Amino acid sequence: MPFFLPDEARSLPPPPLVNKGSVWLGLTGWLAALLDNGFAHRPVLRAGVHRQILFVTVGWFAGYFLVKRTEYVHAKLDRELLDYVRRHPEDFKEPGW
Repeated sequence: MPFFLPDEARSLPPPPLVNKGSVWLGLTGWLAALLDNGFAHRPVLRAGVHRQILFVTVGWFAGYFLVKRTEYVHAKLDRELLDYVRRHPEDFKEPGW
């Protein structure tokens, strides 16, 4: 997904497969499938199991890539902040006693 993450994001370690974003969006996908079954007057848990698995999988991968993008954005901000601190040490003097 070139539009989602730039090439410099490849230098970061990948996030774990089981992370907060993946679990939450996977759960959200599963609940969306259950709600769809309920609104269509089908048995909530027994109908459309393939759709439930699909929604969980889509939510899981969306959560994984959103966490990956979030980690990239935070790493980029950290790098910019540390570069600023390095170039302007006079603004960040430690208080002397």
